[in-house]
Amino acid sequence: MGAGRLRNLKRNNIKKDYRLRLTKSEHDLIKEMRVSNGGVVNNVLVIGDLHEPFCLDKYLEFCVSKYEQFDCTEVVFIGDIIDNHYSSYHETNADGMGGSDELELAIERIARWYKEFPKATVIIGNHDRMIMRKAQTSSIPSKWIKSYKEVLQVPGWNFVERYEKDNVQYLHGEGGTARTKCRADMMNTVQGHLHTQAYCEHYVGQNFRVFGMQIGAGINFSEYSFAYAKAGKKPAIGCGVVLNNGKLPINLLMEL
Repeated sequence: MGAGRLRNLKRNNIKKDYRLRLTKSEHDLIKEMRVSNGGVVNNVLVIGDLHEPFCLDKYLEFCVSKYEQFDCTEVVFIGDIIDNHYSSYHETNADGMGGSDELELAIERIARWYKEFPKATVIIGNHDRMIMRKAQTSSIPSKWIKSYKEVLQVPGWNFVERYEKDNVQYLHGEGGTARTKCRADMMNTVQGHLHTQAYCEHYVGQNFRVFGMQIGAGINFSEYSFAYAKAGKKPAIGCGVVLNNGKLPINLLMEL
């Protein structure tokens, strides 16, 4: 892998002048919400699949701006923060980066996410666990494998298979769509994984109401790592927020 290719994939420093501020009316609304909920309001920013080092350059700026705009109190990465293309079960690109170069570049780019969001919950996605799967296939005991925190150098992030907050469950989504999962579990559900879908649907019955929110992604579709999907739909680039203690889910698409 040439040095020029590595330089082209590396991010520039993030500028701070893009951060959006709340208007007075938005501040007043948030104050009212806090009073009505006993002074505590949880607003969750949900970040879509990154697949680093193949994430769009502007996606980090977009997510940080939404964190500020919606006065978020915590962050959930919905999974697949790393691509691991060199070890993929899909056909890999013979002219792509080797494993060491790809991993080092992914760590370097994830460090910039960690700088902006030093505390976060990370849902483990199918690409994240790829190395562990191959270790298990080779009968390598898990004690020989380093943790995600160690490898990616993100000690403040909590890696989990599933996260629940304010009666909302956050999953990566290998098992199906958000619209089917929320009805199957009868629980508000936020998922990623699909890349090409971004929606929020509410289902109401006689004695229940649940929503299913499918989050978009931040992937750079032009990269060789996504060649397997070139004949399909383009990705829905965006993130989401779940506001007011799990009551208000909003999908946010990024202008391209």
